[in-house]
Amino acid sequence: MAYKLYLLFITLTLGETITAIIFFHASPLITPLIFGGINALGLGALKALQGPPCSLTQSPVEKEEEIGGTEGIFASTLQIAHETLPVLRRGLNEVTAAKTAEIIQNITEVPAIAITDREHVLTFLGVGCDQHRAGDRILTEATKEVIATGKLKVVHTPQGLCCPRYNMGCNCPLKAAVIVPLKCREEIVGALKLYQTREGVFPPQIIRLAIGLADLLSLQIELAELDRQRQLLTEARLEALNAQINPHFFFNTLNTIISFSRTDPERARRLLIRLASLFRRTLNRRGSLTTLREELECVRTYLVLEKARFGSKFRYFQDVPLELLDYHIPVLSLQPLVENAINHGLLPKEGPGMIKISGRLAGNELHLTVKDDGVGIPPEKIPLVLQPGYGSGNGVGLSNVNLRFQNLYGPDYGLRLESSVNGTTVFLRVPFIRPAVVKDASAKELLVNEA
Repeated sequence: MAYKLYLLFITLTLGETITAIIFFHASPLITPLIFGGINALGLGALKALQGPPCSLTQSPVEKEEEIGGTEGIFASTLQIAHETLPVLRRGLNEVTAAKTAEIIQNITEVPAIAITDREHVLTFLGVGCDQHRAGDRILTEATKEVIATGKLKVVHTPQGLCCPRYNMGCNCPLKAAVIVPLKCREEIVGALKLYQTREGVFPPQIIRLAIGLADLLSLQIELAELDRQRQLLTEARLEALNAQINPHFFFNTLNTIISFSRTDPERARRLLIRLASLFRRTLNRRGSLTTLREELECVRTYLVLEKARFGSKFRYFQDVPLELLDYHIPVLSLQPLVENAINHGLLPKEGPGMIKISGRLAGNELHLTVKDDGVGIPPEKIPLVLQPGYGSGNGVGLSNVNLRFQNLYGPDYGLRLESSVNGTTVFLRVPFIRPAVVKDASAKELLVNEA
């Protein structure tokens, strides 16, 4: 039996790897590790399903039935892993949860299955589905307990589910359930629930199957999260070319340089050097972090080019102590905010305006603000500006910066905005790694018109 199982494991891993490399141009180094890990979980589920050796003598028929059942569950686990991988790579939501539940039920034939996030039912499939709808808040206390504790719970009676509808005369056919937490980076993100329609002890193989499936789904959710973060970083790099050197900005800057080439050739030369520097900084960046010093230099280069176009339309102030300049922050954290302040705050304003970047240490965090005295954001639009896709700009935008901060540091580290008719202030918080300390510097206005 072991020989057949390992042969199946190797065959599946090789087949999946070759398919991914040929059709999806996947990495030949990472792909076998991913599929090998998923299939190894299936093998581990099989080992768990085998359990300890029994001391009682079994008949040949009993042995054959046990082996056949175990091999069937193992094959089902691998098949579920294979079919749900491309689904859950898009993340855990109502659509992917519904497709995943359909795959699991078709293969395992459990009476009912549910997948939740931390607060809501993402999908419910099987008997009793008219009582449980996607989008409903989680009702059963048993599920809430699993999400709160991160521990498996097996419920043998309807009373054990602690559903508030049970005491209201609900005729739900579900009588028992095994509830397993779903995790991403050791954080509980939801729950997987397998139901049965009769009271009593759950078959041990179903419990082990639920644990194995939860491990598989958790791994795939984590892979999806890694993919999403890589995609956000890739989008940030690509959109950086649009934000800093989008066609409008690029051609407007070239026209400005051309106009100076006759009247002030030396200034035209300096502007060309600045433009080349902006290209070089954008293309040479690696990784998701940069130093505050480099980010501020990027902002200053951008403002020199904009200053050449708009003259005295705005002034730039910087109030950042020198000892903060070597702290690390996400790439393109400040420049998109400055660009937004100019385009939407200062240019529509009558008369000149001001942009100020400030930085301070507060506890174990670096606090940064980007402030302008432009026209402000209407109160009804403030909740919208951080939503992906809002606005018509070609740049990275506030929503991308907000999403990258939340993905890097957690949901509490998104951008915070305050705005009125007197201007807008954007607040950023960055957990820091303490660098070497250097001398302090006082606040000052930076002259960005030397070009």
